[in-house]
Amino acid sequence: MTVEFSREELLKRLQATIGVVERRQTMPVLANVLIEIEGDRFRIVGTDLEIELVAEGSCQSDGATSWTVSGRKLLDIVRSLPEQARIQCTSLEDRLTLRAGRSRFSLATLPVSDFPRTATPEGSTRISLQQESLKLLLERTQFSMAHQDVRYYLNGLLLDLQPGLLRAVGTDGHRLSMAEVKIEETAIEARQIILPRKGILELQKLLDKGPVTIQVSMNQATILLDGVRFTSKLVDGRFPDYEKVMPNHLPRSLVVDRQALRVGLSRAAILSNEKFRGVRLGLEPRGVVIRAHNAEQEEAEEFLAADYHGEAMEIGFNVAYLLEPLGVLPNEQVRLEFSDANGSCLMTGVEEGQPVVPSRHVVMPMRL
Repeated sequence: MTVEFSREELLKRLQATIGVVERRQTMPVLANVLIEIEGDRFRIVGTDLEIELVAEGSCQSDGATSWTVSGRKLLDIVRSLPEQARIQCTSLEDRLTLRAGRSRFSLATLPVSDFPRTATPEGSTRISLQQESLKLLLERTQFSMAHQDVRYYLNGLLLDLQPGLLRAVGTDGHRLSMAEVKIEETAIEARQIILPRKGILELQKLLDKGPVTIQVSMNQATILLDGVRFTSKLVDGRFPDYEKVMPNHLPRSLVVDRQALRVGLSRAAILSNEKFRGVRLGLEPRGVVIRAHNAEQEEAEEFLAADYHGEAMEIGFNVAYLLEPLGVLPNEQVRLEFSDANGSCLMTGVEEGQPVVPSRHVVMPMRL
């Protein structure tokens, strides 16, 4: 049986699923994608046993069939073909042959029965929102996730589902980011889930515009968007009580231009210690002084005019922990609140009206 695809349709669906396909696998079939044909529709499935991505598209065929073939090789071939090309695929025994114009490719296949599939969840909680809102929710929190931490439950992002509210929280123990968005479902049962780091990063690539549905079962989450189904196992662990970490009513407050602070921190950080990346903030009534130095006794100093209320003090931070939230906040001005030189800093945007996705960021100080 011959199946015909348009290059653009096949390429788009391959690109949506290839992110979870690893080149080196303990199981050879996991380096492949599963392609299922049913009449004029096809599905491409990629998985690493933790995350499964399924993308659907249209094709031309007169029956049903399926193959597993190297995901990376197929993507490279399709990407290299000229635009608007028509691709004919036929399979025979353990080979898949692709033809496009005067080009022909023969790829090895593996048995379809060897390809693992994720079971369809039952008894799940279901919410809907816009892809743009979910994308902002992830962008404003994902950088605070831990990376290969022994506390495995920190190597992911918490999604806190509450009646009328979806909240995302990421932390690595040194900083915490939280963002939230309102949802229409007000009768759902409160539920907390942790999605793994890799799943969050792949999901960000898929989100664009239009509606998205999140479906949560006992041990996995399924996210449905235009033509793509994303399924991920949940991280089994108890996330820290983030609400206890979120400070309130701090006595010292600095309001400063976001872009000016971002540029000033970046310049001063050039001469910070390469390993610890520490900078000091000197807070005083006329503004903030940013200082950095390194082991070669080189120094940098930046002064920014700002609105500061509270007693003068100095406090040190890892500059990356300040720059990352400054890079995602959309506001022209930001507010930094402090308790003392040993307490955490709370960073928020100075809002104009009600934001779609408000966020708060807590950063612990460092000794310099």
